[in-house]
Amino acid sequence: MSPNHILQRARRWLLAAAMALAGAHAGAAIVGVGGTASGATRSFDLFAAEGHISMADGVQVYSWGYGAAVGSGGTGLMQISGPTLIVNQGETVTINFTNNLPTRSSMLFPGQSGVAASGGVAGVLAQEAAPGQTVSYSFTATRPGTYLYQSGTQPALQVEMGLVGALIVYPSSNLAGSKWAYDHAGTAYDRETLFVVGDIDSDIHQIVAEQVNAFKAGAGYTPTSEGLFSADMSKRFPKYWTLNGRTSPDVFAKNFAAELPHQPYNTLPRLHPGEKMLLRMIGAGTDLHPMHHHGNNSWAIARDGRMLGSAPGAGPNLAFSDYTIKVVPGQTLDAIWSWTGAGLGWDVYGKLCNPAQLNTAAPDYCSHTAQQRHQLASDIGKPIPVKLPSEFELAYGEFYSGSPYLGDFGVRPVGAGAANTSGAYFHMFHSHNEREVVNGGIFPGGMMTMMVIEPHGVTIDAGQP
Repeated sequence: MSPNHILQRARRWLLAAAMALAGAHAGAAIVGVGGTASGATRSFDLFAAEGHISMADGVQVYSWGYGAAVGSGGTGLMQISGPTLIVNQGETVTINFTNNLPTRSSMLFPGQSGVAASGGVAGVLAQEAAPGQTVSYSFTATRPGTYLYQSGTQPALQVEMGLVGALIVYPSSNLAGSKWAYDHAGTAYDRETLFVVGDIDSDIHQIVAEQVNAFKAGAGYTPTSEGLFSADMSKRFPKYWTLNGRTSPDVFAKNFAAELPHQPYNTLPRLHPGEKMLLRMIGAGTDLHPMHHHGNNSWAIARDGRMLGSAPGAGPNLAFSDYTIKVVPGQTLDAIWSWTGAGLGWDVYGKLCNPAQLNTAAPDYCSHTAQQRHQLASDIGKPIPVKLPSEFELAYGEFYSGSPYLGDFGVRPVGAGAANTSGAYFHMFHSHNEREVVNGGIFPGGMMTMMVIEPHGVTIDAGQP
């Protein structure tokens, strides 16, 4: 990669980050499709099609992806990851799947019982649709949780090509206004975000693209012609690593960014201090990925759509704490992450006061609002216990506010800190495998995003940026 290309990519990163943080939409809920609801039935019109996705280093990768019709809440384009299907516990879910690929394909729904299918032809794992055919799948979403769906036809190859997506089943208790991941108050959260974690061997995609092009160039080809394509999966070696189908820094760009028509979902979780963020993690690739979040441990409360509890009604009493989430291929994991600043030994808001007021019932309590008292009482009113270096001795990043205090700004050189518009804290969330945080072998990129701690008073809306 030439120095000019590196500079162009750096500008793209900073522009994407600044756009995301200045946007009107912010992370609070899962972005997806709701289909068409009629009573206790929810229907989706989905399809599989060809397309090209964009890596942040400018490489275009031929891919196969699921898409949702506009009438089902989708964009009408194939996408990676596939449309996130959002349903409620107890609903009968019907998916009308049309195959627009030049080979057979299908859909599987791990974790769902009693899946019925009609149309198409029987395959080894699922009812399959030939090119131009439609298959209808139906099941009752009996258990809440985070699930994936994927192709059941040549699954090793077709999942590699991009035929995988997320299914979110909200518990029936949420219809009454609760925010629970499962049917227990111990799974309550304030905000949620989705990570469909994937890995791509672009060489395999190129091999398949060449086979498809040769097939289409053959005599007698029609849109309903059926081909069979293959690649030596034993030689698979990923070269790109994705979150919701994007590589960093494109993960920061807004949802449905025009320059990423086949990768509509971003990955930029944001929350206020003291709030609980539900991390819905899905292993959509073939490799295990250790996703590491800075700032705090998270508590894993469920795996594969099943709460980690010892008995019915016990809640997630088998939850475990870790600083790295092991995202296993084909597995889903729900974890809750939070940040308060408690125990740092200083006041994260930089509000100093008369020591006589500390730990008292003084009305202003050092002028802290109720939301700003989430810190340990012993930390309130204390200055940061180190002497900060001068601005001439610092290396400035684009997320630097110039101040150690949340919601505050200090001295920043011209052009520095452009991606931090609110005095937020940024905790990196990335793969702990070093080779997975690159694009085309160049750092930074791949599986890398930020967990953004926004000051109270900054609006975080009901959709991600």
